[in-house]
Amino acid sequence: MRAVVFEEFGRLPEVRDVPDPEPAPAGVVVRVEATGLCRSDWHGWMGHDDGITLPHVPGHELAGRVAAVGQDVTNWRVGDRVTVPFVCACGTCAACAAGDQQVCERQEQPGFTYRGSFAEYVAVPRADTNLVAVPDTMPFTTAAALGCRFATAYRAVVPQGRARPGEWVAVHGCGGVGLSAVMIAVAAGARVVAVDVAPGALELARSLGAAVCVDAGTEPDAAAAVRAATGGGAHLSLDTLGSPVTCAASVESLRTRGRHVQVGLLAADRTPVPMARVVARELELLGSHGMAAHAYPEMMRQIAAGTLRPDLLVSTTIPLDAAPAALAALSDASTTGMTVITPHGEAG
Repeated sequence: MRAVVFEEFGRLPEVRDVPDPEPAPAGVVVRVEATGLCRSDWHGWMGHDDGITLPHVPGHELAGRVAAVGQDVTNWRVGDRVTVPFVCACGTCAACAAGDQQVCERQEQPGFTYRGSFAEYVAVPRADTNLVAVPDTMPFTTAAALGCRFATAYRAVVPQGRARPGEWVAVHGCGGVGLSAVMIAVAAGARVVAVDVAPGALELARSLGAAVCVDAGTEPDAAAAVRAATGGGAHLSLDTLGSPVTCAASVESLRTRGRHVQVGLLAADRTPVPMARVVARELELLGSHGMAAHAYPEMMRQIAAGTLRPDLLVSTTIPLDAAPAALAALSDASTTGMTVITPHGEAG
């Protein structure tokens, strides 16, 4: 099969032929119809993640059809339309037993712990635990956005962030996760302040229902601007980009007893956080790491009902041959909206 491969961190990948994957006894192989280009892929390519073995195939947001099934799989057949969370859980550890597969103690991640979905085919382990059915009415390009960015944003805003109608929600960083969070918070009845440095991203956030947009590229103190716009601070604030600046700004955007959710990955383990404000205002600091496959049904119901429209976030579709340059371009800036790669051409 053809796949995007890099042999050194930070060096431009290339598209080449590699061996087809084989399904594990409890796994499947998926023919990749669409796979999202995410900033997390950029972090992996730059060497910010432990556990990547070179040479490597990136890609973790995927949707397609089951192409091969392991002998121990009971719930899936060749031809089934599927997607998968970016955290593939073991299904048996203590975290999984508690229903928290997104923090599985023995998790695997396509595009990180093993070769990913910037390819014509990808293996998925423990299919009965990790696969999610994709309705016939949902395009694969839409489904590809669910496994990381949209599902991650959904869990960050709703179960973790506990967004409530009438609350103010600040979203710092309006890339794929951030724009998803804007849409989801608006659907939850919250009033949203979108923060970004790119006017195009802010305009898209406004079109998705953001009540206030703050241009952090021109605003000297984005957190102060959020507090002013919300009459004292957001009830919930999310850093969906993942940088020391946006993390601190998110915490500083909160009103007393507000909730900060860290969604974006941070390149450094030690990130300065304004802990004096956390203590004085009794703020909550939460992490959010994807969403388990069993938690998808409510999100899928809202998508089917048209309450949530992840299809509106897909701005660009590119072939596999364009993926290396598109990945490298994330070094300069994130794209507006989501870019989706279709390894077999137009996704069906």
